Amino acid sequence: MSDPRPVIAALRAGRGLDVDGARLIAQGLADGSVSDAQAGAFAMAALLRGTGTEGRVALTRAMRDSGAVLQWDLPGPVVDKHSTGGVGDVTSLVLAPLLAACGCYVPMISGRGLGHTGGTLDKLEAIPGFRCDLEGDTFRHTVADIGCAIVAAGGDLAPADKRLYAIRDETATVDSLDLITASILSKKLAAGLDALILDVKAGSGAFIGGDEDARALAHALVKTANDAGCRTTALITDMDQPLARAAGNALEVAEAIAVLRGQGGALRDLVLALAEACLTIAGEAPEAARRALDSGGAAERFARMVAAQGGDAGVLEEPRRLPRASVIRPVVVPDRTTAVTAIDVTALGHVVVAMGGGRRHAGDGIDPSVGLAKLARLGEEVGPDRPLAMIHARTEADADAADAAVRAAYTLGHAAKPGALIRERIEP
Repeated sequence: MSDPRPVIAALRAGRGLDVDGARLIAQGLADGSVSDAQAGAFAMAALLRGTGTEGRVALTRAMRDSGAVLQWDLPGPVVDKHSTGGVGDVTSLVLAPLLAACGCYVPMISGRGLGHTGGTLDKLEAIPGFRCDLEGDTFRHTVADIGCAIVAAGGDLAPADKRLYAIRDETATVDSLDLITASILSKKLAAGLDALILDVKAGSGAFIGGDEDARALAHALVKTANDAGCRTTALITDMDQPLARAAGNALEVAEAIAVLRGQGGALRDLVLALAEACLTIAGEAPEAARRALDSGGAAERFARMVAAQGGDAGVLEEPRRLPRASVIRPVVVPDRTTAVTAIDVTALGHVVVAMGGGRRHAGDGIDPSVGLAKLARLGEEVGPDRPLAMIHARTEADADAADAAVRAAYTLGHAAKPGALIRERIEP
């Protein structure tokens, strides 16, 4: 069968998607034999009728196999992590070297910022000289030698997803659970993983705000990945407040460095939870994670990874080498001491984008120095001596606009108890 129309018609009629149909669609997306109109019709049928559980697995595998699939011959498990995105979420920069220090190998293929959330690659490129575009052999050598590398996806990995992703955006079919699942997992599984840990965000700063939607996505991802042959567990984690106390590329790198150098807090707690879960499903000792972080082993791997990817490894000891904004000033609550009762985390993410720390349009440049630091967290007191945040901006005008927007993002009143950092664990 080479005609995609019967596949689309069957999906539209509610008969699901079989293995042969998934392969035809995925290969046609990759080589162009499926037209944009047909791809759009397929995406709409998947959104409205669903592919079915078996169809979701078939599509994930077919999209994975539409390009190169990495093969590894290494003495330890090959693992990775994926997050659905949040504000102040810089876990990858700590988790990858931490897992490497525990004997795992982490070929982390990451992305750019999306909407109000920052991207791992943008954050790393705040480190002077850091390169995310490692060629295939260099990437493989770096992973084998150091244990981890964090890079942009090459064009030969899951090309079907790259094309379908753009068509979903144009056809208002982005929020199909089946297509979201296949998109996320096809790229990750093309990296040749033995195990994958997923961080599915829920809360005011998550793309998927509600607990039920987050739970549905987590279950779909875990079942599909395991059925496709990759041991996978998911944590549903809180995004009703920024994970770190900073939002913005260089500022978040500084937060990651602080954790690598021993600082506590929610970021460290989540990194350890993800590392322990990943080590468990990979068949390794979960207690190794805390030892590797406390001993400096993870920090040493981070410095080696940064140097191998062309970056200034000296930022580990001297974070002031990171880009610094021209205007730095507090957002002060002048009248009285009060407490943080709620945070519009998405709004804080948009503040960073508006200052130039994210992209409004594809191809926009990013200022790595701008953002928000020392963000007040839920339940904390703020007042004349305890600002809501520190603004890092390019100009006074940018800082003025950010000041008003940060104030609007915070609700103040009686102290509120923050929710659990880890809301739920989803296993096969």
